[in-house]
This record gives sequence, structure tokens and C-alpha cells, in this order.
Amino acid sequence: MNTPRTDHLIDLALEEDAGLGDLTSRAIFPTGHHSRAVITAGQDLVVCGLDVAVRVFTRVDPGLRTTRLTRDGERVARGRAVLRVEGPTLPLLMAERTALNFLQRLSGIATQARRFADAAKPFGVRIVDTRKTTPGFRALEKYAVGCGGCHNHRSSLGEHVLIKDNHISAAGSLAKAIGLARGAAPHTAKIEVEVRTLAEVREACRAGTDVILLDNMTPGQVRAAVAVVAGRAMVEVSGGVHYETLADYAVPGVDVISIGALTHSAPAVDLSLSILPPRRNRRK
Repeated sequence: MNTPRTDHLIDLALEEDAGLGDLTSRAIFPTGHHSRAVITAGQDLVVCGLDVAVRVFTRVDPGLRTTRLTRDGERVARGRAVLRVEGPTLPLLMAERTALNFLQRLSGIATQARRFADAAKPFGVRIVDTRKTTPGFRALEKYAVGCGGCHNHRSSLGEHVLIKDNHISAAGSLAKAIGLARGAAPHTAKIEVEVRTLAEVREACRAGTDVILLDNMTPGQVRAAVAVVAGRAMVEVSGGVHYETLADYAVPGVDVISIGALTHSAPAVDLSLSILPPRRNRRK
């Protein structure tokens, strides 16, 4: 989780929020003031992003001490503390919002992914994400998808061949696009092609593609397409699949369902940081 890219994102977020310092905290607390705090779940959720949150606090001040009270990928109930922070009050409060923003966003994606993973489990179909991610945050958001129990599709354009509608239009035909891709791609690369009609499904099968992506088809069209493919290629379904309609698309013969909503529509979860009361001095 903690890579140079993550540090860069953290630094951008801290500059945005605290580039001019924390006027309020600086006015109230002297330099030597110390506090203890916990981050607590305000709802049932799946935790993700603890390493990033810890990195935010230590990036602001290495003197801040953090203790993880759970782990990424764990379900926690409302009211559960997930992270404890101790140290100088000024940097602790300066880091608060940035740490929470990362933690709430990534935990929101993990929580959403867990809902889809649980719903798909009885059908034996794999749920994967897409490249519809927040610019710059793809690695973090795809990590969160994994923490929620779903899987990652390609993370960049360079990972495998996926021929989409614009490739087909520019090449002149589906078969031509597949032939050109197969001739130029590495021998280890699978060829996946996006289709929208049964005629295109038949054409893709004749061209010997490895994976057929059924784009924005109805459940009835998906069943018909699966019958045409008849096991000659892996079948992926994409477009128009929601949590409520997942069962309609997870029909026998469908191997993968890709859902952009895992990342682009996941709501942030409720997590908050609270300063704890000072420890009482023990009597000698």
C-alpha cells in the first residue's frame, strides 16, 4: 500500500488541506500538548486503508504513534475502534481529515465489494472491477476491491488485449481487429473482444477469441449468447448490472461479471476520529 505514488497522493492531500498550517489548533494548543485519539466505525463496514491512514499521521509527524485495532478486509460493527493514535495534538489534528478521507473512501469500496462478493458466491461467478477509478488512485482502489472479496480486471491498457467498439470501428470489422491484435500481441496475451449482438458473438467465436465480453445485453440476450459460445471462450458480462439484478446475469456459462460501480459509485463509509479524555495520574 505504501509506495512512492501513495506518498505523493498523501502529500498532495496534506498540501491541499494543511498547506498553510492549522490556524485553529495552533491558536489553542501549545507545542508540547499531547493527546490520545481513536478512529471509530459509525456503521457496519469492511475496513480498508489502515496502512495509508497510518502513513498520513507519520508523514505529518513521525512522533505520532499508531496502533491498528483491526486489519484490512475485516468486517467491523458500528462502534468498533479501528485505529488508535497518540502524540502531539497539533500534528494529530492536522492529519485527521486527510487520514479519514483515505480510510473512508477505501473502506467504502471494500464494503461495497463485499456486498457484491457475498451476493455472487452462490453462483460461482467472479466479480471484477473496471478502470473507472479516481484518477491517480487506481492502485489503492483496486486494492480495496480485493479487500472486499472481489477481483481486479486489468489495471492499465498494457496488461492484456481488450478490443472495444471504437477499436472495431476504426479497424473496419471485428474479425479484422482480432486478426491484427493476434498478429501483433505477445504470444502469451489473451485476446478479449467486446460484443453487443448475437451476430458479433458468432463472429468472435469464428475468429477464435479467448474471452468474449457481452456489453450491455439483457439477461435474455446473455443466455442466448452463452448458448452460442458453448464453452469455446470465457464469457464476461459488463454494463447494466446492479446489485439488485446480479442474480439475473449470473447464469450458467457466465464466468466473469465486471462492475464499474465497485469503484466509481461506492459511497464513503462513516468513520470518525475522537480525542480521548486525558489519563488520570495514578496516586503513589
